[in-house]
Amino acid sequence: MPARLMRLLRHLTPDLSPLRDSRDYRLLFGAGVITMFGTMITMVALPYQMKELTGSYVAVGLMSLAEFVPMVVCGLWGGAIADALDRRRIIVLSELGLLVTTAALMVNALLPDPQVWVLYVMGALSTGIACLQRPSLEAVMQQVVSHDQQAAAAVLNSLRWNFGAILAPALGGLLLVQLGTHVAYAIDAVTFVLSMALLWRIRSLPAAEDAAPASLKSLVEGVRYATGRSDLMGTYLVDIAAMVFAMAQALYPFLADELDSPESLGLLYSAAAVGALVASVTGRWTARVQRQGLGVIVAAVCWGAAIALTALAPSVWLVFLCIALAGAADMISGIFRTTMWNQTIPQELRGRLAGIELLSYASGPMLGNTRASLMANLGGLRFSLGAGGLLCVAAVLGLSAALPKFRRYDATTDEHAVAERARRTASDPASDPASDPAADPAAGQAAPA
Repeated sequence: MPARLMRLLRHLTPDLSPLRDSRDYRLLFGAGVITMFGTMITMVALPYQMKELTGSYVAVGLMSLAEFVPMVVCGLWGGAIADALDRRRIIVLSELGLLVTTAALMVNALLPDPQVWVLYVMGALSTGIACLQRPSLEAVMQQVVSHDQQAAAAVLNSLRWNFGAILAPALGGLLLVQLGTHVAYAIDAVTFVLSMALLWRIRSLPAAEDAAPASLKSLVEGVRYATGRSDLMGTYLVDIAAMVFAMAQALYPFLADELDSPESLGLLYSAAAVGALVASVTGRWTARVQRQGLGVIVAAVCWGAAIALTALAPSVWLVFLCIALAGAADMISGIFRTTMWNQTIPQELRGRLAGIELLSYASGPMLGNTRASLMANLGGLRFSLGAGGLLCVAAVLGLSAALPKFRRYDATTDEHAVAERARRTASDPASDPASDPAADPAAGQAAPA
């Protein structure tokens, strides 16, 4: 019995092999942990300060609108430059840009009369810079983690994100109330300095010698590649459908009031992250799944079903449980999608495809919250939750039927996965333990950016 229990625990606990085997991944992971806390604190501080300065719901809502265009433009362009330039250089310089925007927010908060326009401008700039950086961060995983460890790295990355998503906002709320927004921004600035100290030590990660320069033509090439693969399109379309039809965070304040528990609002917002964290901690089993396309479909159906059940939940804790289950399903879907992307997309296109991925998982929640609000206005809160969840299930099953190649995807036989595995085995330094910079303290030190 103890042996069986140990085997079960081994299957449920995260696989730490990417951290053990890749020095550059350890540096990226450490920098991500540090930056995550600061970024989440600022994410709470910005709308809080806007609310304090204006007292306007519209003014707070317009912050997301101001960030939408930079997200779209910089996400796509960030993908193009990720394939054309040294990805390490892009990551480090973007981190420096984010430090500057956070420092500007801190200085503005220290003024006797902080300016509202600074919050809009710096919020939009920081979103744009983060979206320039994100495709390089996604694409660089192919260069620092071996092909067979991509699923383990996806679990670790999701674990890092969810850990920060739960703790950092709570810490940020305390800092804002007790010490003020300037302290929150100052802490974020310090995290960027610390993360840059780690990122600076990563080896140079140049583009391929024959890489296409960043241009509109290269962006179109990336879009053509994505649309030419129905398995990839399935990962984008299923996630967009799931978010558009079942995302409902905009309803949480009203749901807390209906449950006669306004103090539970924070609990509702953290529920999905709690479920996602549990899925990440116990997600080692996902590395053994080879039918990731079917995994995405099942997870998205479970996400929609959990949101539909929320409409029937009569108490705060049952609502919390349903949302947590939805968050766990969404995280499992994300792990499978990330694994498919990193195991099948050629390195020379990985950045541009990461830009497309960013748009797919960032635009869906925005549209979903709008959908949820409109449906609630027409039929009520519970109607919006229940109908949205059922529509999600129907849309995902419809896409599954329409995209058989996505549904039948198998990493052991898919032509793109097999080709990428062969290429990585032949040329990727991460696949050769002898080339691991950890074996040589002098290796992996890059020239200054």
